[in-house]
Amino acid sequence: MSPDEPGGGGSGAEHVVGGDSTKRVLITGVATYWGARLAQALESFEQIEAIIGVGAHEPRREFERTEFVKVSNQHSLIQRIVRAAEIDTVIDTRMVVNSLAAPPQEAHENNVIGTMNILAGCAGPDSPVRKFIFKSAAQYYGSERDDPAFFEERMRRPHPPRASVERDLVEAEAAVADFAEKNPEMTVTVLRCANVLGPDVETAFTRMFSLPLVPMVLGFDPRLQFVHEDDIVHALEHAALTDVPGTFNVAADGVLALSETIDLLGKRALPVLAPLGGGLLAAPLRRLGVRIPEELVNLLRFGRGVDNRLYKATGFTYGYTSRETVIRLGEHLRLWPVVRGRDDGYHYEREVEEFLRWSPHVRRERSEREGVAADRDVLGI
Repeated sequence: MSPDEPGGGGSGAEHVVGGDSTKRVLITGVATYWGARLAQALESFEQIEAIIGVGAHEPRREFERTEFVKVSNQHSLIQRIVRAAEIDTVIDTRMVVNSLAAPPQEAHENNVIGTMNILAGCAGPDSPVRKFIFKSAAQYYGSERDDPAFFEERMRRPHPPRASVERDLVEAEAAVADFAEKNPEMTVTVLRCANVLGPDVETAFTRMFSLPLVPMVLGFDPRLQFVHEDDIVHALEHAALTDVPGTFNVAADGVLALSETIDLLGKRALPVLAPLGGGLLAAPLRRLGVRIPEELVNLLRFGRGVDNRLYKATGFTYGYTSRETVIRLGEHLRLWPVVRGRDDGYHYEREVEEFLRWSPHVRRERSEREGVAADRDVLGI
């Protein structure tokens, strides 16, 4: 499907590569895995002058030049930060897409009310924002028996949402679509990400695949599509540095049957009987000590595939196929018992961070090191 097809590329405007419009970035949810990973990735781009990370919790990853502001999703506070820092690009990474990660009301407050507040903070005739990027998920489409083989971006989900996360995604995307329509001068990008796997990220599937026996619904072998955690970061990075208005699926090439995935991981399947439908799947699994999010119940029966051609048409390339993503996870799971516990992780200390960033002594030493390095480059040493 080409970017000019209805519903595929949003406004149908041609994408512009180069990132000239992205200079000062605000990342919401910088304390989340995706927000922190993205901030670290964008720090390497010299054309980005400033990166401001906001969130209700302190970051769990170390930054070089990302400035952290501990703030809730109140639109008045976001609005003040956006205007004071002259933010031109806002990237929203806060969405809770795993129903086990937060109670339904808390997730709804974050996913829907929080999204509306952030959009309000970016709006207004005096807003410096020219680009808004929203990280969504392929759960938007749901998973049912009569679904198409591959969902294209222009397709609406054929059935009402079953799970609370799916309802949140539909409502949040509707708010973003309304924002895009009312602000045609902005580049608004929505990325619907498929099931993510990787050595560092924690998702419902990484936890399920870490079990000695991987549950399967008896009589079903769904088609699944995965994407590597690094490709998600690069997809967000690509949207930040490339003007690509519209909605895009982010998923690696290829689909795998669940049984094939389990074989690639070197695991064994645990057949689970769900005699009266997927709604009863969670109960027997809970007795076995396994918690399955409600949004995965139907996916483990019917699977899901999404068409990834539209985002690739903007110049984005994936580093891994679905099969390679699973293989990489299998390698990590085999090594994990050996390497776990060696890294204590990063703990944010505000006073230390402020000293490292703003102390005249530290900044002077850094400037001197950079000056020496520049001199060596000039002299060819």
